[in-house]
Amino acid sequence: MVKGTTIADDITRAAVGLFAENGYAGTSVQQIVEAAGVTKGALYHYFGSKDDLLFGIYDRLLGTQQGHLDAIVSAGGDIDDVLTAVCMDVVQTTVAQLDEAVVFFQSAHMLSAVRREEVTRRRRRYHDAFGALITRGQKEGRYRTDIPLPVLIAHFFADVHYLGQWYSPTGTSSADTLAHQLTALFLAGIRRGDAAAAGTAG
Repeated sequence: MVKGTTIADDITRAAVGLFAENGYAGTSVQQIVEAAGVTKGALYHYFGSKDDLLFGIYDRLLGTQQGHLDAIVSAGGDIDDVLTAVCMDVVQTTVAQLDEAVVFFQSAHMLSAVRREEVTRRRRRYHDAFGALITRGQKEGRYRTDIPLPVLIAHFFADVHYLGQWYSPTGTSSADTLAHQLTALFLAGIRRGDAAAAGTAG
């Protein structure tokens, strides 16, 4: 066991690494307990099933991001500043839990039906709150209205969803730099002034 962690932490860490490398279906309970250095009895003491382990990954990542979003929105401020902070946080928290993010987007269909519905509900809640920020900016005349809101939301999150496929924390771009870059690109694309300029140039 890693010093300063619990048995449940060690099991979770082992599961995340194996799920990210081998896939959920390609990882056995035996492989998890061997990687964590525990017994099957210990695993089943903390987690009732492999499905519990998988859902726990979603629960932590979604919970972290939802909590951060709620705090940012509650603090208020200029809509550009609020949306910038939210976009930055999504990228930063995804990079901070990159293996979890890989598992998140590869294995959702492997969850039990009840757990899939719960994940879908929580993701929708987050996207609805994100969309509400864009709508606020549209009402204030900041953001373009010529593209449907679901497309604008999907435009940002598509970049986030693929981070696990290409981004390396040991590369040349830090998480903060990447967050600034993706956020700047997204906001430039949805600002009303940019849309008008593009239309004039065309």
